[in-house]
Formats: sequence, structure tokens, C-alpha cells
Amino acid sequence: MKHNIVGQRLIALFLLGAILFNYPLLYLFNQSHEVAGIPILYTYIFIVWALLIAAFAWVIEKPR
Repeated sequence: MKHNIVGQRLIALFLLGAILFNYPLLYLFNQSHEVAGIPILYTYIFIVWALLIAAFAWVIEKPR
């Protein structure tokens, strides 16, 4: 039963990632502003990518 919940959480994280890396949100961050000399779009992509990897690792490695 626990295996099914992990699978559902992984699918949910995948769909969240697909939404976060889709056109409407990327367009919001596609501006000429910079954070520490890095364009805000690149900052957004890196932060979301890192958080998704951490979330996937947490779901997979969470003790059962």
C-alpha cells in the first residue's frame, strides 16, 4: 500500500515540475532584472530545478 502512495507523490511532483517549467510561469520571470548579476529567469529555473530534485529525493528516500 505504501508503494502506491510513493508512486502517486512522484507523479504529483512530475506534474508540478511540468507546470513550473511551462510557458506562463517562465514568461513571468523572463525580464531584464538580475539577481547577483544573474538574469532572474536563470535564477528561477535553477532554484525550481534544485527544489524539485530535493523533493524527489525526499519522497524516494523517506523512511517507510
